[in-house]
Amino acid sequence: MKIAIIGTGNLGLSIAKGILNTSGATTMYLTKRNTADIKEYEKYGNVTVTSDNREAVQNSDILIFAVQPGHIEKLLNDLKDLLTEKHVVISVITGFGINKMENILGEDVFIIRSMPNTAISVGKSMTCICSNEKGKKKVQLAKAIFDRMGHTMEIPEEQMQGATVICASGIAFWMRLIRATTQGAIQLGFDAKEAQELAMHTCEGAAGLLIESGNHPEEEIDRVTTPMGCTIQGLNEMEHQGLSSSLIRGIVASFDKISEFKDKN
Repeated sequence: MKIAIIGTGNLGLSIAKGILNTSGATTMYLTKRNTADIKEYEKYGNVTVTSDNREAVQNSDILIFAVQPGHIEKLLNDLKDLLTEKHVVISVITGFGINKMENILGEDVFIIRSMPNTAISVGKSMTCICSNEKGKKKVQLAKAIFDRMGHTMEIPEEQMQGATVICASGIAFWMRLIRATTQGAIQLGFDAKEAQELAMHTCEGAAGLLIESGNHPEEEIDRVTTPMGCTIQGLNEMEHQGLSSSLIRGIVASFDKISEFKDKN
């Protein structure tokens, strides 16, 4: 596959790393205004780093747009004359809907919205995907790309805002929970490095149990709670202090904010 990532910032670079680490591209173009800090990726041999977006589009089939939301409209207008029937447009941009892309590019273009998270750089992204009518023919192609770097789910576009909160912002939420567990472990006597190692791998194990078993979280909780035991004592204290309600309120607050951004655009 000939892939171009238009706008190689933090997310774009994470996607590039994920694709390159799984040999998912025959050639790759990475574009950025200032290319100095991504020039090293040319060491892969099949990667071209450039500030010329038009060059990247002309030499690629799959175009992954990862620029800031405020830049995408002008960029699409500047590049639309280069698009051919071979091109698949994949946007990972928050708040810029398919209808807006169709208004610029037309309905006869393969358009896909994708929302991965930064764990894509280590092959562990949860990526949600939706498309326009034409793009439905290329959804499996998009899933094939992103499945190499984690797990994908096709959803209706109206759920994309919620998916952004749960999957993209969710990385930060889980990082904060891991940090809190690390701090608790330090208080119990572990040094900082040991504490983080314990927290990280326990978190990974919890997710792995649910993924492999398909069980509800409460089923796995029941396996480690005993009457009058330390686990249920800790869980109840966390709930008394608002653990679940705080998480839910935080998720809803993030959703309200991202919806506010959508309404302005």
